[in-house]
Amino acid sequence: MTVPPVQTAAGLEPAFSLEAYYPALIYGVFSVVFAVGTIAATHLFPFKPRKLTKVKQMAYESGMDPVGSARMQFDIKFYLIAILFLVFDVELLFLYPWAVIAYGDGGDQLWRSTFGKIAFFEILVFMTTFVIAYVYSWKRGVFQWR
Repeated sequence: MTVPPVQTAAGLEPAFSLEAYYPALIYGVFSVVFAVGTIAATHLFPFKPRKLTKVKQMAYESGMDPVGSARMQFDIKFYLIAILFLVFDVELLFLYPWAVIAYGDGGDQLWRSTFGKIAFFEILVFMTTFVIAYVYSWKRGVFQWR
């Protein structure tokens, strides 16, 4: 069933049709049925080991027997390096889209003339904050591995 076009202020436009969303609905239903079916199959059918032995319950780490306790403490430097990695990563997530829109060949000239200088100064403030945090971390000795 096709719906006739509708006259709007912008001109003749196709009317809303729910048929365009059927593939997304089918995909969503299939995903939910698959997930629920997989979880139900693991509980209904005997796919788990029937006889639990000491060897089957032992931890397995890359083909080697585990040595020591799993509750050993790690140095705080591991966490600091991870947080700094996230800071660098988030910085790049902000810089790449801005650089593509601001300086890419396919960028909109109207956007550049309207928001180009504002966005540039906002990125400068962002980069300045990032550099201050980097220098602070450096002065505190975060990058020195003991």
